[in-house]
Parts: sequence; structure tokens; C-alpha cells
Amino acid sequence: MIGTSERPRLCVYKSLRHTYAQLVDDRACRTLSAVSSLSPEIRSQIPEEEKKASISRKVGLLLAKKAKELGITKVAFDRNKYPYHGRVKSLAEGAREGGLTF
Repeated sequence: MIGTSERPRLCVYKSLRHTYAQLVDDRACRTLSAVSSLSPEIRSQIPEEEKKASISRKVGLLLAKKAKELGITKVAFDRNKYPYHGRVKSLAEGAREGGLTF
């Protein structure tokens, strides 16, 4: 899967505690935007007892907002080796809700 400037690759990574997502233009070899559950915009909205899946949804929403500011509406979804459920599915749904098209 290769991302371009017109349709960048939305790459997802998750650790045991956090979720990361970035928009990558593989042809130019650069990251266009990146968001994680450690981002200050998201950390300020998270109560202590919130589930990881709902935090991942917020990551997707924020990434979609940043992508729209860059003029990006279409992306190629790269979930890496992760199955499409749980946090990965929540992130994708949040990105779609924010206006991105896969």
C-alpha cells in the first residue's frame, strides 16, 4: 500500500496503552500529520476511566480534522497487522465520522 499526496496512507499503530495514527505521503517520504492518544488536544478531554476504544475514536476524529485543514478528504487505510475490530475499528469510524473517505 502506497500513499500519495492526493490520497495519503492512514497508518495505525497501537501499543498496550496508546493509539497512534499518521497520514503518510510515501512518494515524497514525509508524514503530513500525526495524532496519538498522547496528543495534548486529546489528553485534556480524557477522564481517567474512559475506555481505550473511545479514546481511539477521538484520535480518528482529530486526525480527520487535521486532514481537512490540509485539504485531504480521501485516504488509504493501512491497519498494519491488526485485525479490524476494537481500537482499530473505533479509530476508522472516528475518521469516517470526521469526513475522511477510505
